Amino acid sequence: MPALLQCLSHTPLVGLVDPDKPILDEINGVIAQARKEIEAFDPELVLLFSPDHYNGFFYDVMPPFCIGTAAYAIGDFGSAKGDLLVPAELAEAAVQYVLDADIDVAISYKMQVDHGFAQPLEFLLGGIDKVPVIPVFINSVAVPLPSFKRARLLGAALGRYVATLNKRVLIIGSGGLSHQPPVPELVSANELVKDRMLGSGRNLPADERQARTQRVIDAARHFVADQNSLYPLNPEWDQWFLEQLITGRVNELDKITNKEISEKAGKSTHEVKNWVAAAAAMATFGDYQKKSSYYRPVPEWIAGYGALTLTSVE
Repeated sequence: MPALLQCLSHTPLVGLVDPDKPILDEINGVIAQARKEIEAFDPELVLLFSPDHYNGFFYDVMPPFCIGTAAYAIGDFGSAKGDLLVPAELAEAAVQYVLDADIDVAISYKMQVDHGFAQPLEFLLGGIDKVPVIPVFINSVAVPLPSFKRARLLGAALGRYVATLNKRVLIIGSGGLSHQPPVPELVSANELVKDRMLGSGRNLPADERQARTQRVIDAARHFVADQNSLYPLNPEWDQWFLEQLITGRVNELDKITNKEISEKAGKSTHEVKNWVAAAAAMATFGDYQKKSSYYRPVPEWIAGYGALTLTSVE
């Protein structure tokens, strides 16, 4: 059976701090075209790789990778809220398959996810419960972080697994390209924030949730005015990275260290490991070709924003 890959940047700032209308219309056009391609493909199963932003995974137990047999989206920043449509038996079998491939992965029977998971499902499929989805978390912000190589091996193992199911599989990689928004770090956090990062933030009070949202909005507005107020975006690196995926050179990313990624493109750029895992999963279906790609730095969203569509070569 064929596979379709759709990588897409996510941002919590959509509708809150948007770029000028021509740029927003351009991006919405890219998303609309991707959705049209997906509708034509008519997926029977989605394999979704995404990070978290201290909304579902915390330092009480922080796995490098986790597969959910059930998942609930919290609806942060106005994103979709509710249960994802997770086929529990297929997700459980995916965990066992990956473990049998010597890749350590955690399992969650009650995964809590945020906009990183909800937004691509909402934008690309029209909702978080439209198509059965196996949700795969890759830790992309909480050090210590997995490497490019480990993310690639995880993706390849899951690709081999879903290829055995005889289903039309849509593979999604969710994450920003170069960016470093104001995400807290355990080493420098005050006692309240540290407590939240250790697990109490799982059920954040409404006033704190709103304050957190407002801090990100304020940071974005400041970044638009002064792009040295946060770590600068790196369009050159972003476009180089996209080219590695398009040309099938994902393995060459193995030699890049986590320190290099942070220094070149920002500490949240590790979210691209979800794109790497997705591309590695896609490669297990055989040869593929680029259907379309898109890139634009968007300071209003504190991110290099990109999209990539790859299709199987029949």
